[in-house]
Amino acid sequence: MRRSEGLFDMLLETRPIFKNREYLRPSYTPEELPHRDEQIHQLARILVAPLRGETPSNLFIYGKTGTGKTASVKYMMNELKRVSDRAPRMIEPVYLNCEIVNTQYRILATLANIFLDKLRERYGREYVTSLDFPESVPMTGWPTDEVYRCFFRTLDHDLQLAVIVLDEIDRLVLKSGDEVLYNLTRMNSDLMKAKVSIVGISNDLNFVGYLDPRVRSSLSEEEIVFPPYNGLQLKDILERRVAMSFADDVLGEGVISLCAAHAAREHGDARRALDLLRTAGELAERESVELVTVAHVRRAFEKMEKDKMVEVVRTLPSQSKLVLFSVVLLTEKNSRKIVTGDVYTVYHKLCVQGGLDVLTQRRVSDLISELDMLGIVNAQIISKGRYGRTKEIKLSIPPIQARAAVQEEHPIGIETLPIPRQLTLV
Repeated sequence: MRRSEGLFDMLLETRPIFKNREYLRPSYTPEELPHRDEQIHQLARILVAPLRGETPSNLFIYGKTGTGKTASVKYMMNELKRVSDRAPRMIEPVYLNCEIVNTQYRILATLANIFLDKLRERYGREYVTSLDFPESVPMTGWPTDEVYRCFFRTLDHDLQLAVIVLDEIDRLVLKSGDEVLYNLTRMNSDLMKAKVSIVGISNDLNFVGYLDPRVRSSLSEEEIVFPPYNGLQLKDILERRVAMSFADDVLGEGVISLCAAHAAREHGDARRALDLLRTAGELAERESVELVTVAHVRRAFEKMEKDKMVEVVRTLPSQSKLVLFSVVLLTEKNSRKIVTGDVYTVYHKLCVQGGLDVLTQRRVSDLISELDMLGIVNAQIISKGRYGRTKEIKLSIPPIQARAAVQEEHPIGIETLPIPRQLTLV
């Protein structure tokens, strides 16, 4: 015990690197959003409609990761809620991350439960029970139509506007299709008291092209594109966060500039720049030194590069892992060009051997596009003349690294994929 106390005493006596590292994490939403004034004003011009008693247009926001999309929308939702007492109807902003809530059923069930809770807050539990509403909607087990009706009824009980933010909306559509978007965007024609407006956030500029034409026609959306930050803007963002998160005089010369330069080369990703700076500070902290140097930044960059792709692969859904593993096997055993049909043949065999559901070839092609968007594979569409088009696929990471990430054990609570280590392709 004394030895442990002595160890911690020694660590606590070292001058701290951080004042509060939470300001460097992606979960922190700053009160000010520098270099996004134009986009925030565009958002405001569209979302001012409910304050005038009008239903705002559905809105789609595009931009690379770390360009301030989510932070700007959350900031605008807070502002909208703050002045909502001036509106002729209640305004209820709701934020859903479609990377987590990623099926039509879960979207509708989550919305139904949110508005059930709001009804209870306004009128009390006994009143809501008297209307024959359930205590809650379970996350599985009900017919989807029944879940939709419950959400519809809870929403239409009051004169209100639900502004539903669907972050990472492209992931929802790629995983579960676009039927939920069709249902949500068509609700306004049936609602008597309430109205719905959809705000979709996507990293994929081609997202709308994935949608069924009937869904596209019902959206009538406005679009805002968030451009990447440049090096000077990233440096300014970092300097603002440094003042909040680091102790005085702990950053060496060139540290902020180098973090900004690395992120500027990677599509102007502010989140990446902040992660790099935080990781560099943590490396210095572990060494018990009192100054973060450019050497720490370089080591942090190498560590993050190595970890990034492995982590992305590790957290892929099971079906995406099977598709990726198919590409890995083909890469290891073939020197010729890999096309969608080859991948599907191997994928089908993996599913049969593992006793898993087999997706259609079109759905597998969508998953390949998602892997391409994540930078795990490169999928280039090529024309085969009268035989149509296909994707030519190449791995963007070493096969051995992809294989190891796919085959390692999943986090607790998720079954291990039954992927064989050896597979006969013919």
